Amino acid sequence: MTQRRKAVTARRRRQGPARPTRERVLAAAFTTFRDRGFSRASTLEIATRAKVSKRELYTLFEDKQAMLVACIVARAERMRAPLRLPTPENRDELKAILTAIGTALISGTCDPDVLAVYRLAIAESETAPTIARTLDTAGRQTNRGAVVKMFVEAQARGIVNAGNAAAMAEVFFGALWNDLLVRLLLRVADAPTAKDAERRAQAAAELFLGVHASAGGKIET
Repeated sequence: MTQRRKAVTARRRRQGPARPTRERVLAAAFTTFRDRGFSRASTLEIATRAKVSKRELYTLFEDKQAMLVACIVARAERMRAPLRLPTPENRDELKAILTAIGTALISGTCDPDVLAVYRLAIAESETAPTIARTLDTAGRQTNRGAVVKMFVEAQARGIVNAGNAAAMAEVFFGALWNDLLVRLLLRVADAPTAKDAERRAQAAAELFLGVHASAGGKIET
């Protein structure tokens, strides 16, 4: 083996196994969208950053829009609640589930890449409204849908009062976030610690239960 081949082999060992092509393309695409904005990002720059040819790029994605959607969906998963939440049997279980959901959502949404997608959606809202629509569908609407379904099941068990479950979900999410997300996007607040996120989620769960829980059954605090 020549010295040059030895050097290349040693470098590859240090770098570890190469990432799959699709993963490299998506990472390069996200970085380019974040740095340039969707409208100014070029497929040539994405291909160059990913170290692939444009032909390879187009075998994976139909166009730049498809890459954008894949990037958003991947990051939206970090801020998404499980699609099927457990059915609570009593108010204490409902409080525990809401606290766990809230903690996970805050932690996931505060991920720097997720916040970057939000900022990109805002910046490109006129030229590329697909960003905001995809983010809303893959993240916010999915989360609310899962919580609404759980509230309907809780109503059937007499844990939560009768009423509009979707409106109840808005109460919970409103208490959970308040103005935190806006302040994070404006970079005038730091992301909460894991403990702070849990405390915030617990407070939102308690506020919700104080308004909508049916009478009877003690909630442990």
